[in-house]
Amino acid sequence: MLAYIIRRLLLMLPTLLGITIVVFIVMAAAPGGISTQSLIGTQNLEPEAKKALEDYYNKLYGLDSPSTVQYLHWLNNISPIGFSLDSENRFRNFSLWKRPNLGTSFRYGRPVLDIIKERVPITLLLNTLSLPLVYIFAITIGVHAAIERGKAFDILSNTIMLGLWSIPTMLAGVLLIGFLASNQYWHWFPTAGLSTRKALDMPFLPHWHSIQDGLLFLTIFTVSVIVSIWIALYHSKLLRSAILIGLGVSIGIWVTTQLPTFSFRVGIFLGALFASILGGLSYLNHIMLRVSIMSIFGVVGGIVLANYWVGDFTRGFLADRIWHLILPILCLTYGSFAFLSRLTRTAVLENLMTDYARTARAKGLSDDTVLWQHVFPNSLLPLITVSSTLLPSLLAGSVIIESIFSIEGMGKLAVEAVQARDRELVLSITLISGLLTLVSYLIADICYAIVDPRVNYD
Repeated sequence: MLAYIIRRLLLMLPTLLGITIVVFIVMAAAPGGISTQSLIGTQNLEPEAKKALEDYYNKLYGLDSPSTVQYLHWLNNISPIGFSLDSENRFRNFSLWKRPNLGTSFRYGRPVLDIIKERVPITLLLNTLSLPLVYIFAITIGVHAAIERGKAFDILSNTIMLGLWSIPTMLAGVLLIGFLASNQYWHWFPTAGLSTRKALDMPFLPHWHSIQDGLLFLTIFTVSVIVSIWIALYHSKLLRSAILIGLGVSIGIWVTTQLPTFSFRVGIFLGALFASILGGLSYLNHIMLRVSIMSIFGVVGGIVLANYWVGDFTRGFLADRIWHLILPILCLTYGSFAFLSRLTRTAVLENLMTDYARTARAKGLSDDTVLWQHVFPNSLLPLITVSSTLLPSLLAGSVIIESIFSIEGMGKLAVEAVQARDRELVLSITLISGLLTLVSYLIADICYAIVDPRVNYD
């Protein structure tokens, strides 16, 4: 295994080199190429000023040199081994260790590393919040669907997951903004950004005008969560269903009252929709899944009720940031959630029908023991394969989501860099994404050997 890891690490260098060469060739071969004309072509300058600006860019970036020389200059800058440069951008002495430099952005006129440091935390925040939600619910629903193959839950979950996976992310983002963040329908969420300007002057945590208001808010929130969990755990399926159907109708009516103009037809539709969702939830045999979903309803309902009864309060920077993150995270999670749940169902179902699973059951092992100790570990291989793309996405970001919601993350930065033909920024983002992709593939290969002892790289 050690020899395999060393070999893979050594192969990363030519692979990264090839990736950056391809990207550089595409940029150089595009109409206009990488030149001073592409940087200042749209600026209305006097001839003298234009000539001075061209000389400045040529001196700073070496754009008057052949494309091969430009690439070698960039490669020398990012490499810890190479020639150091003087103020005139000329080679000085060769060094076995020097500080790598990602260069200066054409568009922003700032060091590329500083720009990436500003954007990476935003993209990390979005992905670190969405990924656990995706895997927890996808694995839970996928395993339960495999256990109840051919039953109502399996058919319904497959239909819903297929529908979610078929919705384009761009369409989902526009619909969420149009219905949940506009004055025409429900203005519940902000349309863009990660915080309001006022939030910068707020305290970090929510702040109430009195201790009594804070205690009342906490009490209502806690009671809502506890009641939701109690309903999910209630043993009588019929009574549980009646309670949740009534709750669904109430939620539908309340949501309709939040419209600028009340519509009786919309109220009937939403009441029936929420009643169907909660009524179907009451018949789930998987207790943990039922409790998890009802806990979400309890948290949301507790916040709404407490906010309605307690009155005005300062939500604080943390609550404001969470409020801005809800719609982007929904867009980031639903597609991956639908795909992973289907993948989990297929993998678990395939292993449930194998000889070793039947043998384990024939020996008297319980179904839960067979599922979680024998079947599920062998079903992780497809999930590991998919998870190998997670590490690059943590920093690469989502181009569509960040563009729709005007979030200044790595995905939007990549689009801006390509549009501006920012050579330094595009190559740096490509280098980082390629490195993370190769590292994640190596980690996935190691996880294969850990999960499945049959995998051997010697």
